[in-house]
Amino acid sequence: MAEAAETRVVMGEGGAGNAGPGARVRLPLLDVLRGVAILGTLMSNVWLFAGPGAEWGALSGNAATSAGADSSTLAGAVEMVFRSLANGKFLSMLTILFGVGLAIQFRSAAQRGQPWPGRYKWRALFLFTEGTVHFALVFAWDVLMGYAVVALLVAWLLTRSARAQRVTWIAMGTLHLATMTLLTTALLFASGGATGGPDTDAVTLYAEGGYAEQVTFRLSHAVVLRMEPVLSFALLVFLFLLGVRLFRAGAFQNDAAGRHIRRRLAGWGLGVGLPLTTLAVLGGPGFFLLERYVTAPVLAVGYLGLIGMLMDRLRHPGPLTSALTSVGRTALSCYVLQNVLAMLACYGIGLGLASRWADSGAWWVMGLWAVICLVLVTGASLWLRRFEHGPLESVQKRLLRR
Repeated sequence: MAEAAETRVVMGEGGAGNAGPGARVRLPLLDVLRGVAILGTLMSNVWLFAGPGAEWGALSGNAATSAGADSSTLAGAVEMVFRSLANGKFLSMLTILFGVGLAIQFRSAAQRGQPWPGRYKWRALFLFTEGTVHFALVFAWDVLMGYAVVALLVAWLLTRSARAQRVTWIAMGTLHLATMTLLTTALLFASGGATGGPDTDAVTLYAEGGYAEQVTFRLSHAVVLRMEPVLSFALLVFLFLLGVRLFRAGAFQNDAAGRHIRRRLAGWGLGVGLPLTTLAVLGGPGFFLLERYVTAPVLAVGYLGLIGMLMDRLRHPGPLTSALTSVGRTALSCYVLQNVLAMLACYGIGLGLASRWADSGAWWVMGLWAVICLVLVTGASLWLRRFEHGPLESVQKRLLRR
């Protein structure tokens, strides 16, 4: 997300078009994909805000998994589909795109003859700092801190040989798959696939507690609440490197080779990811880890290809494409803002909708997602009419100049 404004490719090294060396062009598809990934990530996170116990309640599995929805009713069936299509998929897409942004900056630095990672270390430090603040003040399941750490590792890997990168990519994928399989097996044997109920103290805290109390709670439980980036570290490295490989293969270029790659991504990703995701969801809460961290990345690849294919068929960008592009260009700002809006809507420090409408079914949660998305696309579009970058992106650039 810190690279949302860096979707320009330095030409002269396998670039499309007739631009000379050093010329820059935008890859419009990347902005659209980032916009979709940001709004799609909220499709998963909104259930964490709206669930009992909010961020802490997610640890019970009830707020995080789609398997808990009652599919015997229309609302339950829609909820299950909504959550299944989102859970971990857009987060994986966002991670892949972060790797793409890293590859773009690495190539740009090489074209300019600049040292690497050079200033990128300061980018990562800014991202880690912003993520720490975001975690403490807004949302416990922040992804920026993990991204910053992994970005530094992958930035260093880009200076190694292609063989070293390939071996690391395969090793991390294998390690992650083995870890998730072992953990899922252990969970199934330990609890029979069942999950506990939400912590009543946490439910009261987020429904009635003050803001300072919630911040203190996050900080005092930071070790537990920061376990996801540790648990998924190998996956993050794998997806970062996948993004690098896709970019270097030309998967986002507007040419015949790029369109061919996107068709293959859609075919394989959807063809394999949808059945696997369906099986994981039907398997129940005990298969939550496999759904979120194993099948989700596969389906995310399919999403990338499918969105790319749809973009290939568009002759002229319409309002939806323009809206998604605006969100993609202000990805970091929109990511933080959507969580702030969800917090104020759901927690007791704001409107308290999570407790007020706790027995109202799932429609209001999906409605809240739609409203926040509308605010984001409208706000981003209006902001970019006057400014070149998003608010947080502008702060980052000013700090990096110093």
